[in-house]
Amino acid sequence: MEFVSTRIITGDVARLVAFYEQATGVRATWATEDFAELRTPGATLAIGSTRTVPLFAPGSARPADNHSVIIEFLVDDVDRVHQNLTGFVTEFVNGPTTMPWGNRSLLFRDPDGNLVNFFTPVTPEAAGKFAR
Repeated sequence: MEFVSTRIITGDVARLVAFYEQATGVRATWATEDFAELRTPGATLAIGSTRTVPLFAPGSARPADNHSVIIEFLVDDVDRVHQNLTGFVTEFVNGPTTMPWGNRSLLFRDPDGNLVNFFTPVTPEAAGKFAR
């Protein structure tokens, strides 16, 4: 088995795709007006319209209703990224903070309220987990 993507369901695909393109610097690939993907070497962030939900199971997902998942991106320099996002991101939950497990993390919300964590490993142990 291989984990390949996380999908966000939203009421405004274009707005959310534009946000993630600007925040990550990754261009989205559009399949339809209701579905786009931002592909990185490690995984894909898929963004789908509420109109796609009935294709799986009607009522099985609701937009802007996430209270348990954090979408995480590994970045080279979280402090620099924080500077670049200031003025663009409207809700920072936590500025760059070094976590007990060795990552320096920046937590913010996307336009639908989903939590996003940009992080940089800063200890040898944490960096070793992500060595490629």
